[in-house]
Amino acid sequence: MTISQLPLQFDFSLRRHNTFGIDASAHAYLPVTSLAILQALRSDAHASHLPRLVLGGGSNLVLTQDFPGLVLHMCNRGREIVGEDDDAVYVRAAAGENWHELVLWTLEQGLAGLENLSLIPGSVGAAPIQNIGAYGIELQERFHALTAIDMESGEILSLDRNACAFAYRDSVFKHSLRDRAVVLDVTFALPKRWQPDLRYADVAQELDARKLAQPSARDISAAVIAIRTRKLPDPALIGNAGSFFKNPIVTAAQRAALLAQHPQLVNYQQADGSFKLAAGWLIDQCGWKGKNLGAAGVYEKQALVLVNRGGASGQDVVRLAQAVQADVMARFGVGLEPEPIFI
Repeated sequence: MTISQLPLQFDFSLRRHNTFGIDASAHAYLPVTSLAILQALRSDAHASHLPRLVLGGGSNLVLTQDFPGLVLHMCNRGREIVGEDDDAVYVRAAAGENWHELVLWTLEQGLAGLENLSLIPGSVGAAPIQNIGAYGIELQERFHALTAIDMESGEILSLDRNACAFAYRDSVFKHSLRDRAVVLDVTFALPKRWQPDLRYADVAQELDARKLAQPSARDISAAVIAIRTRKLPDPALIGNAGSFFKNPIVTAAQRAALLAQHPQLVNYQQADGSFKLAAGWLIDQCGWKGKNLGAAGVYEKQALVLVNRGGASGQDVVRLAQAVQADVMARFGVGLEPEPIFI
């Protein structure tokens, strides 16, 4: 395959390819359905040196301007059970697969482990980059390995959990492999000795309301879907990128000082003795829930979500995010870090 055979498109609108619905364009756009396409791209001197943006579901992205380079849209497909041992069943999925559809597929196969991560928007390939997490589970807990291509060297990388250097909403792909590695597929280890994770009160309360004392993985998935549907807007109806800010982590001393001033502070102890604060609660206390700044706003049902009220630009979203950050810092002395990347 040569560069002339690639289905490149130019001056390509990305409005339908980012869940915020921001109207921005890419200089060039390439749907990637195979490794061969990426290898052909590397062989072309001009194309291989263009700035690159790897795009999955576009659910973790704020486009602040037109992108002057090449968008690689991961569209490869495939999912299969690839093996098992005494502890786990191993499932491999292509990077272009829809994350939520993969979760539902594993449940249909009778495999538990991903149910708490139901209805998270985005693609399989983006999941390890962000180390996605929800309702007590992070991707790293179910991760086995992934395959990627280093676009600088052409090397095919096989990375295990340690090599991915997972942390809270973080991984090696945001650091030493940023702008280099393109994830091709991900393999998950789904536990044979599964136990339901009901640590989050919302999930436990939803299951209790459904009178499910011993829930199955499918029950938990259905509960999570119901909770997320109530709290989070559908990007097809209201442009958004899901939870916009990370929940800040503070020391025990910082938590104690905050509790002294704000006894209702919503916080969760972490394994290392630090505490995670609920960013949505902090934002709500500053009066932002349901408020707008221009065409961008804070969702009325969940203060952690910023939304496109209609025609918002990336700069509108940035201005709103900065205003929210400034108010939370002024009131609580806590910095909020955005989850999405800004382009």
